[in-house]
Amino acid sequence: MSADSFLTPDMQAMLADSGLMFVQLFTELTILFLAISFVVGLINQKLPAEKIQRLLGARSGRGYLTAAGLGAVTPFCSCSTIPMLVGLLKARAGFGPTMTFLFTSPLLNPIVIALFIPVLGLKITLWYAGLALTASVLAGYLLQMFNFDRFIKTEMLEARPSGCGSKSSGSSCSSDGGSEPAPVSVWQQAWADSWSLFKSMFPYMLIAMLIGAFVHGFVPADFFAEVASADNPAAVPVAALIGIPLYMRVTAIMPLVGSFLAKGVSMGAIIALVIGSGGASLPEVILLRRLFYWPLLAAFLTVIFSMAVIGGFAFDHIIVV
Repeated sequence: MSADSFLTPDMQAMLADSGLMFVQLFTELTILFLAISFVVGLINQKLPAEKIQRLLGARSGRGYLTAAGLGAVTPFCSCSTIPMLVGLLKARAGFGPTMTFLFTSPLLNPIVIALFIPVLGLKITLWYAGLALTASVLAGYLLQMFNFDRFIKTEMLEARPSGCGSKSSGSSCSSDGGSEPAPVSVWQQAWADSWSLFKSMFPYMLIAMLIGAFVHGFVPADFFAEVASADNPAAVPVAALIGIPLYMRVTAIMPLVGSFLAKGVSMGAIIALVIGSGGASLPEVILLRRLFYWPLLAAFLTVIFSMAVIGGFAFDHIIVV
């Protein structure tokens, strides 16, 4: 059997779509990861850790609100939040506020709001923003209260060796061959830190991008509309379950909303898809596995799924739209 007879035109189109998506993911995530890591590295050097701990401490409610506000103004996707997450954890910001940032950032930012209002209207946008902020703060507080910070892999957050010759430190030997490292600029140190983090995460990123591209190419575009139709009483949880593995920005779903509504998908199912796919993704889970032990990873996914389902049912049965 030849390859041409095995690869039907539909299969060839899916493979081409997956390949294009992989190139897009590889380019986008590599640039974003290095750029955000670099900026976070600069901030960590310029902003004392004590100040970050005061701003994002877990002992007062202000830290959670600050983290939610920080997440709401940073236009990161579920994967590009990881460098910022590592930076906050390394600076010993409060665990609860840090998790609040992780939940908020991919779901709520100025770009999302700007697209939500013309597509879904101001009322739905305000309800969505209120739900995302409230659930993120509450989830961060509960994870802090139940001490889920013990499930962070601390070895990932320890300072790298800074001795002479260390590739990750960005330092170099003095010209006379002595053991005293030559001074490096903050720019060089930030780049060394970001490159070191990128190298440690790259194998996971590569696997995540391959899986994300495959799912994108081989899941039919109409699949969601078929399984989450108004005839399905479990459409909301099904939409959340479909959304969580997908790597899809909230902004990428907005152009599809009109088509979904025309095919009979309820607003609750659409909101569940938005929260599920925007709040988490299989690539993000693979990256978080490098930082979290399973109990914290399971708690993270439970929060996103619960937020998507509760929000979806609220929009279908409580909030009149």
